[in-house]
Amino acid sequence: MVRHVSAVTRRLRTVPALLLAAVLLVVLLPAWLPLAALTDVVRGRLRLPTVRLLAFALCWSWLETAGVAVATGLWLTGRRGDERAHFRLQRWWAASLMGALRTTTGLTVSTDDAGALSPGPAVLLCRHASLADSLLSAWVITSLAHMNPRYVLKRELLADPCLDIVGNRLPNHFLDRGASDSGAELDALRRLSAGLRDDQIAVIFPEGTRSSARKRERAIEKIRERDTERADRLGGLQHLLPPRPAGSAALVEGCPAADVVIGWHVGFDGLDTFGGILRHLAHTPRPIEFHARRVPRADVPSGDAFTRWLDDQWVQSDLAVHQLLHPEGNP
Repeated sequence: MVRHVSAVTRRLRTVPALLLAAVLLVVLLPAWLPLAALTDVVRGRLRLPTVRLLAFALCWSWLETAGVAVATGLWLTGRRGDERAHFRLQRWWAASLMGALRTTTGLTVSTDDAGALSPGPAVLLCRHASLADSLLSAWVITSLAHMNPRYVLKRELLADPCLDIVGNRLPNHFLDRGASDSGAELDALRRLSAGLRDDQIAVIFPEGTRSSARKRERAIEKIRERDTERADRLGGLQHLLPPRPAGSAALVEGCPAADVVIGWHVGFDGLDTFGGILRHLAHTPRPIEFHARRVPRADVPSGDAFTRWLDDQWVQSDLAVHQLLHPEGNP
């Protein structure tokens, strides 16, 4: 697994693979473009979702390559530790990828709540529904709220060379979800949020994985084995997964001055697999809506009461998502 190899070994694999993918997507474009279009038409997918997804992959590969090239340039000029320059690179990366996503897929994104993310210090607890959640939140945080994020991300994302190189130069933590010592991971989260500045926000996805009906049912069953009251409290969730409180609590504990922001969105539902993305893009996609609600730190309990508070926030967010998805009150 990714966590068992050194950074040098990992990058000697992922960076050449990225470059190869970028080159092949250009060189083979005369072959894959008509083939993908023909496949879509034969299957009755007139919006050409396969073409759109491959077009985004082409943009992604070259934007990633550009990010790695700039990061390499910063290293060669002795600016590996220049946090400000790397935050600017992150802002460019998120904005460029979001632009490419909108252009190739036809997705539109809106939010009226970016102001809830600033000023810092703050901790964002965000819904996790798709493969694009990190990109969406990074774009809203950096381009709209003009903040610099500190992310909690799963270690598997180190397979992305730009995230790996730039992400490890910025104050982020790549979480080992299979770690035998969870205490060490939680201590790392406390250190991550400690010292958050006025222009910074720490970000975590409390569900721990992308949401689906099967995962939600399984999570509730596991909770019921340990805590029937909590299972009953979260049993009505229709869209979100039950939150895992330990990581969120550690991140909040690390910065006693930080407000907490609850974030949720709609429009990425069902985009948790590549098959789901193709099905979604086969039809005119609904607009992506990002929403956030800021909770003053004085209203956020600590200790055992934090779990109950987080559950209540998640139930409220689940209801908000349901209302956005079913504005006419349809089931």
